[in-house]
Amino acid sequence: MERSNGRPLIQLENVTKVFYTDEVETHALSGIHMEIREGEYVSMAGPSGCGKSTLLSIIGLLDTPTDGTYMLNNKPVQSLDFADRARIRNQEIGFIFQSFNLIGDLTVYENVELPLTYRKMSGPERKERVHGALEKVGMSHRMRHYPSQLSGGQQQRVAVARALAGKPSILLADEPTGNLDSRNGEAVMELLQQLHREGATICMVTHDERFARHAERTIHLFDGKVVEESVGVA
Repeated sequence: MERSNGRPLIQLENVTKVFYTDEVETHALSGIHMEIREGEYVSMAGPSGCGKSTLLSIIGLLDTPTDGTYMLNNKPVQSLDFADRARIRNQEIGFIFQSFNLIGDLTVYENVELPLTYRKMSGPERKERVHGALEKVGMSHRMRHYPSQLSGGQQQRVAVARALAGKPSILLADEPTGNLDSRNGEAVMELLQQLHREGATICMVTHDERFARHAERTIHLFDGKVVEESVGVA
């Protein structure tokens, strides 16, 4: 499939991440150059410990690079303070985690609504966003249920709705099928593909080659470096 011709959304130049523990330097990422364009569906693949999750954390502004430049929407974000990173995360980035990260004593509706409350969004607008997101993932009929009343696949759909409700510039999915059986995993992957067809920009970390091939482009990492890129079948 041809690569998206949208504008550059994510641009990393010579990004490095070094962890220091007990006078030992661990180079998690070394000289990463990559670009994700608006409307692309990119997967990052590689063996455990290769730097995939560290890279996704930097892209998601959960962590900062030791060195290098990170441009998000043509603005440098690698040196922002904690408050600015949190604000941009809330407005620009939607997260889908392996462990769902739903709050057990909140309903499905309240879980999806929660990130929107931090934007000081009006009640009617929050309601419209939540209903729209739950409708999109096929979970409107469960909005009054609690996470413990849902299957793993349903919980991940709610997590996707929570990410979508904020209308982010990019969806970041970290092993989104890791806690699901193969049937529910395939269903979540089909949901991500549908969102991509509707225009969503997605960056997904996965160790499963079957799911990596759903993306337009796969970035292969090994020992903290990009070693190869391949075209998928999305």
